[in-house]
Amino acid sequence: MKKKIVIVDDDLGIQDIFKFILEREGYETTIYSEGKTLFQNKIEEPNVYLLDKQLGGMEDGLEICRHLKRDAATRNIPVVMVSATPGIRDMAKAAGANDCIEKPFTKNELIAIIEKNIKRA
Repeated sequence: MKKKIVIVDDDLGIQDIFKFILEREGYETTIYSEGKTLFQNKIEEPNVYLLDKQLGGMEDGLEICRHLKRDAATRNIPVVMVSATPGIRDMAKAAGANDCIEKPFTKNELIAIIEKNIKRA
């Protein structure tokens, strides 16, 4: 059975990159442009959440991370934050994220972080 990754990123180009890389590695991906659906707990739980810190509108990936980590149904699912924001590692850790990847990143860095967190789950 394929491991599932839920991606939340509002940049269509980044969505395509994540989908291309991760599906070629054998993962199933579900992509959302915003986090509203995750706040409503209306998705099938993945093996890993991949959240962009900077989302359009009022949402913030860190806010979504905090929500996921407070919810008993999702608190044990690894969350990986993605951002080019300086100091993202400390912000992600404070929000409860399990890991962080800084933009720009390589394909190998992305796969290594995803695999590490799937094993952690």
